[in-house]
Amino acid sequence: MPTPRIYAFADEASPLIDQQIAALRRNGLQGLEIRNVDGENVSAISLAKAKEVRQKLDDAGLVTWSIGSPLGKIDIEKDDFEAHLDSLRHTLEVADVLGAKNIRMFSFFLPAEKDPAQFRNEVLDRLHRMVEVSSGSGVALCHENEKGIYGDIASRCLEILTEMPELRGVFDPANFVQCGQDTLEAWELLKDKIYYMHIKDALFADNSVVPAGHGDGHVKEVLDAYRAQGGEDMTVEPHLAVFDGLKGLERKGDRSIVGGAFVFSSNDEAFDAACEALRKLL
Repeated sequence: MPTPRIYAFADEASPLIDQQIAALRRNGLQGLEIRNVDGENVSAISLAKAKEVRQKLDDAGLVTWSIGSPLGKIDIEKDDFEAHLDSLRHTLEVADVLGAKNIRMFSFFLPAEKDPAQFRNEVLDRLHRMVEVSSGSGVALCHENEKGIYGDIASRCLEILTEMPELRGVFDPANFVQCGQDTLEAWELLKDKIYYMHIKDALFADNSVVPAGHGDGHVKEVLDAYRAQGGEDMTVEPHLAVFDGLKGLERKGDRSIVGGAFVFSSNDEAFDAACEALRKLL
């Protein structure tokens, strides 16, 4: 099997980029999937700030694997999609400065009480427009399965990734568990579409996030299968402690249980525990 390339959402260790770099280096990781930096979401930082961050990462020998953007996490009925496309354009510029070749994104929050099928055409039309905006940029849009969005379960993820082969798939076991989706079935359905993995696990019983290998996400089995087909890239996403920006990741009214039975004295400790859990699975 190829040697894995491991990145992380280091904002879960600290909101400060200097401390994020320290956490990445302490755990021997190759770089980060950048999400929040010095109090701002990466999609909103200035290009001058992006250049500053890039210099710090270059000096530390680290790379930005992906932009962990919130693109696609807007209410499909209420929020302004045209403004969202402007955010995508800016995020593409940020990605260029940071040297990131990937942008993680989603397929829109849906009203919990309505049938997702009624939003299918609108979701696909919007995703087509996002693909058009990113065309020629050299940056890949990578769709992640997530609770509360159209692409929450494997069948709808497959529908999206088949309709738009330009999109790449991100496989998050914990997010599937939190949607009641068996992850082994999801893997079999999506394995040909998956570009990289998020390493996160959860329990069916209460949806709480736990270290990889301690939940119901079959993380080791999926990870082994991913690596067996040549997969090399993975991002640690701890979610084992409350961190700045967590509240903004979910649909209004949803709430993640972080940590569950696993209690850590600090965000750094939780981050290190998530990295160690992955090392044991590898």
